[in-house]
Amino acid sequence: MAVPKKKKSKSKRNHRHAVWKGKAALAAQKAISLGKSVLTGKAQGFVYPIDEEEESEE
Repeated sequence: MAVPKKKKSKSKRNHRHAVWKGKAALAAQKAISLGKSVLTGKAQGFVYPIDEEEESEE
């Protein structure tokens, strides 16, 4: 017969949720920072190849 699991406390649930949200916020911050550095041309650790054909069309 199926037996329900013990209920975990709200504080444990909230802590897991906060950790998950924190990791997501950090990843989003890194992505925004990388995007800004690529757009301004100040990217040092990221190589963004640009084709010469695309430059001649503009």
